[in-house]
Amino acid sequence: MSKPKIFLTRPIPSASMGLLERESELTFNPDDRVLSREELIAGLAGQDGLVCTLMDAIDGDLLDTNPELKVVANYAVGYNNIDVAAATERKIPVTNTPGVLTDSTADMAWALMFAIGRRVVEGDRLVRSRQWRGWGPMQLLGQDITGATLGLIGLGRIGKAMVKRAKGFDMKIVYWNRTRLSEAEEAKLGVTYLPQTEVLATADFVSLHVALNPETTHLIGEAELAAMKPTAYLINTTRGPVVDEKALVKALQTGAIGGAGLDVFEKEPALEPELYDLPNVVIPPHLGSATIGTRTKMGNMAAENCLAACRGERPANIVNPEVLG
Repeated sequence: MSKPKIFLTRPIPSASMGLLERESELTFNPDDRVLSREELIAGLAGQDGLVCTLMDAIDGDLLDTNPELKVVANYAVGYNNIDVAAATERKIPVTNTPGVLTDSTADMAWALMFAIGRRVVEGDRLVRSRQWRGWGPMQLLGQDITGATLGLIGLGRIGKAMVKRAKGFDMKIVYWNRTRLSEAEEAKLGVTYLPQTEVLATADFVSLHVALNPETTHLIGEAELAAMKPTAYLINTTRGPVVDEKALVKALQTGAIGGAGLDVFEKEPALEPELYDLPNVVIPPHLGSATIGTRTKMGNMAAENCLAACRGERPANIVNPEVLG
């Protein structure tokens, strides 16, 4: 049997690239950048499978340029970059990479809590500026994390990983989730359910862990930020559009909240311009899953999903199973 033809939109870890190169006729963009629409169309021509990233916009018009395409394998857990309905209409399976980035994303949320709460980045800037004149009793005072209250908006896999970490710091944990856990599970985890507004009003650190959908777009806006304590911090490692970025800028400028740690942005890679200069926000470039181990697991999963579909098999991580009947 001939090997399937697969197009990869940008390089992924070498182990995953090797898997694709062994098992397929692989064509790929050698540059670590987002392809233009024209380049994406050209690369997709004549291919059996597509392995893309969350930065690639995959819509019906693009899919129509290759009616023989057998699968779109997304190198990400989320798949809002793909018009799944359009793919389903064309009987094309769409796959993702769930479950492999739970701990690395929770670690990033934890890192952001420390970075913003203890003003680590501000301190780093001060030292690098050559303006630091030595220790002072009131210099860059931050907030305690040990013993603080952690508010979780969303309690799926990553939210529960946050619970494990918070327990090591003797934090009180309150949460809101679309579906409340059973009392037995709440007791086992050591968490307290509150309505969303009460979580926001109670927590010293609010960490977001919800999926992006129409109901969660701008879940955190002006009213929600106003409900938070002026000393509280917002942490977002989920998806950028969950937060109304303009409203967040205003809250940070006026001191409505203490600060924010953002690993994702509403219109990536663009940010609201004011965020670049605000001292009370930490803004890494979407590093939640950026460990060698996690990104390799993601790559292997995306590759296996793509190869399985090209062979006519059921991919392990299909998000529109109805296309297979």
